[in-house]
Amino acid sequence: MPTLKAMWSPEDRQVMIPPPAQPTKRYGIEAVNYHTGETVVLIRRRKRRRETAELLEALLEKHPTGTVYVAWDSSNTHEDDEVEAVLRAAAGRLVLLYLPTYSPWLNSIEMLWRHFRRAVTHCELFPTIKALVAAAYVFYERYNRRPRDVVSIIGSDRAEIT
Repeated sequence: MPTLKAMWSPEDRQVMIPPPAQPTKRYGIEAVNYHTGETVVLIRRRKRRRETAELLEALLEKHPTGTVYVAWDSSNTHEDDEVEAVLRAAAGRLVLLYLPTYSPWLNSIEMLWRHFRRAVTHCELFPTIKALVAAAYVFYERYNRRPRDVVSIIGSDRAEIT
């Protein structure tokens, strides 16, 4: 489903966005490194506990040494045996920090999602789900090549961190 946003256009050239039939969905499950701006992105058919565990495994794979801190909300997909299994397998290298309920401004990935929606999906109906997924990967690949832009988007300040 396209994210619709108010926009101006000449009266005789109004943009028409046809409604899709039954929408096919894909979910982006992402994490952003607050220090570097690098992202890890998984696009899946579902957003369940298993997919959340896959994201944690991908984070551990991307950072094979040291401690990985994950700040996230208290979604029910974040609490499960599969997530616990990843935590146990990480042997203390994975630390989960739960953000207060109803506080999206504390979760830096929310800022990146807002930017993603504005840049990729606002007023855009993709002809196929494959085209949407491709556009999503292009967005994240572009920003992984320019992580300083992501740091700016999420409001990370190196001076405050160090």
